[in-house]
Amino acid sequence: MAERADGHDLVPISGLLSYRLSRTSSAMSRSAAVRYRRDFGVSLGEWRAIALIAADPTLTLNRLARRAGLDKAQMSRVVSRLTERGLVNRTAGSGRTSQLALTAEGTRAYRGLITAANERDADFLAVLTGEEARVLDRALDKLAEHALAVEESERAHPAAE
Repeated sequence: MAERADGHDLVPISGLLSYRLSRTSSAMSRSAAVRYRRDFGVSLGEWRAIALIAADPTLTLNRLARRAGLDKAQMSRVVSRLTERGLVNRTAGSGRTSQLALTAEGTRAYRGLITAANERDADFLAVLTGEEARVLDRALDKLAEHALAVEESERAHPAAE
């Protein structure tokens, strides 16, 4: 195995923090997708859109896509499906934007989905002690803040030619 600059062995991919977090997040998302599809008839992307719209009634499609981590075209398809199903309303905004809001049926779906999401969250947190949960919460906040700074730094460097 190769050595890092600090003299320690290089960590294989299975031990890298980003890989471990990604695998854990993916497993959690896959199980959520199964439950939300089975119990509520929505995809994971649809659930996230519904939840984000419920949390911020001023969202436009562009802002929703950014918050959900999807490109605008993907989010447009998600919102179109939700609109066709009567869960989301689009109203004309300024320029070419449209405001998004949950319908009464969308709000009912959100209440069931957020209840299920909170149950799942409690189930995952139940495997941790109180102290572990507090440490994890602080660690995730620190990692998220640092990840954004690293991303900004990476974007500031021109691509190698």
